[in-house]
Amino acid sequence: MRVGFGYDVHRLVADRPLVLGGVNIPYEKGLLGHSDADVLVHAVMDAVLGAAGEGDIGRHFSDNDPRYKGISSLTLLSRVGEILGQKGLAVGNVDTVVVAQAPKLAPFMEEMKVKIAESLWVDPGKINIKATTTEGLGFAGAGEGIAAYAVALIDDAR
Repeated sequence: MRVGFGYDVHRLVADRPLVLGGVNIPYEKGLLGHSDADVLVHAVMDAVLGAAGEGDIGRHFSDNDPRYKGISSLTLLSRVGEILGQKGLAVGNVDTVVVAQAPKLAPFMEEMKVKIAESLWVDPGKINIKATTTEGLGFAGAGEGIAAYAVALIDDAR
């Protein structure tokens, strides 16, 4: 078994959609980034890539590469799944937490799980998503950004 850890953070800004776990969340701000800036999926990608010994998302999908401008992070996550498959590895499970003061994410978590699971070709029961606030502390508490953490367990697919 192999374990990987992922973390990502993006600034909240006006005039951008808020995409978390591949789901468009109704909110007055969205996350700023080269792709769709989905911090949850980015943390999952880093955790899975780390467990596989494959570096991080910047190594595979540079934010200087115009091919990834505005791309869905779920598309990139599918490519991470392909990297695992090429190495004979498979996801055992992924556990995540999103850190955001607002909006409330509970109504969207099941759809997020399904989308992440589909992108990694695993059962949704292998994906866990949690959310927390920072009780008004720090950049997340001030509504300046959203962060996400992920831990992935992967193993031989054979």
